[in-house]
Amino acid sequence: MKKATLAAIQMASSPNVSSNLLEAGRLIETAAQAGAKLVVLPENFALMGVHESDKLEISETDGAGPIQEFLSKAAQRHKVWLVGGTIPIKASPLKVRAASLVFDSKGQRAGRYDKIHLFDVNLPGSDERYEESATIEAGEEALVIDTPFGRLGLSVCYDIRFPELYRQMAAAGMDILAVPSAFTQRTGAAHWEILVKARSIENLCYTIAANQGGFHMNGRETFGHSMIVDPWGAVLESLPHGSGVVTASFDRDRVNKVRAAFPALEHTQFTCHRAPS
Repeated sequence: MKKATLAAIQMASSPNVSSNLLEAGRLIETAAQAGAKLVVLPENFALMGVHESDKLEISETDGAGPIQEFLSKAAQRHKVWLVGGTIPIKASPLKVRAASLVFDSKGQRAGRYDKIHLFDVNLPGSDERYEESATIEAGEEALVIDTPFGRLGLSVCYDIRFPELYRQMAAAGMDILAVPSAFTQRTGAAHWEILVKARSIENLCYTIAANQGGFHMNGRETFGHSMIVDPWGAVLESLPHGSGVVTASFDRDRVNKVRAAFPALEHTQFTCHRAPS
């Protein structure tokens, strides 16, 4: 398929799973009605808990559970490929994996990526502190899967600060990159657009960056500005605040032309020489 409409969904998810799924369903339907064939939900779309441990209470066994069933049925109903942001999949009694599940247009699961880089930071100049590793077990492997639109690379939020991950995906033939996220207001205002553009430019691919955007009951504010960026770093569409859908066209010929004219991926050098101590 040479051309297709891509969609990024932006939400301000709450601690109530049922209401979040209703909102996600509404927005997926809106995206499908706009012609979208590949839809990306934000990180933690089904739950932004009051406490980090809340995700343990609603975690699901891999392959079974109401959130996974919702994603499968939504993909099938609207005949879209759906990237299910992240959902908590059981890893141990005290930890989950932040799993990004992909379902095809028939509702069949096509892939699972577990977030590799966990957000354990103290934000400079503030009292904001995050420790995802307290409740999340890190993934280990990058993932690129085949879709009717091209090769799709999966990543999540904080991953976007680690370009070496994306080079692995580019080497595996990535054409489209999904980045479901929940960037904070502070880090988003400083770095979100720069990082999203950089990953598209470096890897000469389309990027679908679906972010949380608004105020949450746990006191957190997320940045929004979900966007779709083309292989030359142009922002094709963006949504600054609130719930909604961002759509833009994927053009296979655009990818091919940019890569042929500017073959940076062919020039990649991985050798690192360490100076004598």
